[in-house]
Amino acid sequence: MIKNNWFSTLSEALESENISHAWPCLPIAYGQTIGLTHDDGSKYGHYISIYRDNNGLYERPIHYARG
Repeated sequence: MIKNNWFSTLSEALESENISHAWPCLPIAYGQTIGLTHDDGSKYGHYISIYRDNNGLYERPIHYARG
């Protein structure tokens, strides 16, 4: 099965990795990457990074447990 790596909305991108609950509703500008640490109760949290290209598409988020 081929995964879609580009999404037209931030919600779709976050849902593709089941992490929409961890995003603090920060907007992402065109051409911007935002990385943050979500406090998931673990010692170091969960890192999330998402990129929005100059056409407004969102790349599939990168995320992992920090530690």
